[in-house]
Amino acid sequence: MVDRFLEYIEIEKRYSPHTVTSYRKDLADFSAFLLKTEAHQDFTAVDKKIIRNFMTELSTAAISKRSINRKLSSLRSFFLFLLKLGEITASPLENIQSLKFYAEKQIPFSEAEMEELKTKASVPNSGSFLKELIIETLYQTGMRRAELCNLLIDDVDFSKKEMKVVGKGNKSRMIPISDDLIAAFKEYLLERKPLAESKMYFFINAKGKKLNDKFVYSAVNSYLGLVSTKTKRSPHILRHSFATHVLDNGAEISKVKKIMGHSSLASTQVYTNANIEQLKKVFNNAHPRAKKI
Repeated sequence: MVDRFLEYIEIEKRYSPHTVTSYRKDLADFSAFLLKTEAHQDFTAVDKKIIRNFMTELSTAAISKRSINRKLSSLRSFFLFLLKLGEITASPLENIQSLKFYAEKQIPFSEAEMEELKTKASVPNSGSFLKELIIETLYQTGMRRAELCNLLIDDVDFSKKEMKVVGKGNKSRMIPISDDLIAAFKEYLLERKPLAESKMYFFINAKGKKLNDKFVYSAVNSYLGLVSTKTKRSPHILRHSFATHVLDNGAEISKVKKIMGHSSLASTQVYTNANIEQLKKVFNNAHPRAKKI
């Protein structure tokens, strides 16, 4: 049943390879727990008590609340799938609440740090241009890591200065691209080797295969380390920095929402709180009563 579910979310739901891998691991962990504590792996026999015992074991093992909630989310989807198939009559996750926790504050890189990185990143070594381009693409477009890895050559339109990005739920959106990024794209296409998947995917490795999540994360983490000692140096931080900087510089939040691929405005509004000093400055310069203070 697990294999059938994974096939369903990969083929029918079009979930990203990274998401499918996460679901596979979460279900494997739960399956191992079942075998250890219940001496079986019959998912149709799972009840709320077993789910709660699983949560307790994870907490005892010092697994973060965020990770526990992710596993609960995977299990919810899986048991809803079983419910849809008629394998069970009710989900054992029904009325099981996710754990409450305060999300760790995401600190974006400053505009000054990103400018400094642009001058420091040009290291004369093999593969450096691709890594620099990855960072510039993520920072200038706000796209997700998986979206970058899955970007197709046909999705980039140089004449219209835009590219089509396929995000969560297989929803596509258009993202504008700057002249300097277009120039870098064209240079990259001329330099890369025309091998295997290079005819389809825009970003490829030295073997002509499309980039994987691990390569992109490693490139971003190492290069951001050139200008900062922040512990959070991930592709998501570049997405966070993109949103913060364009909003700080006056971009309309509704337009940023579309570029980011957010389903609700609330998701984009998170970034308006990232730089309270900038908001104070805008207020003091714009509000008629603030000017009199």
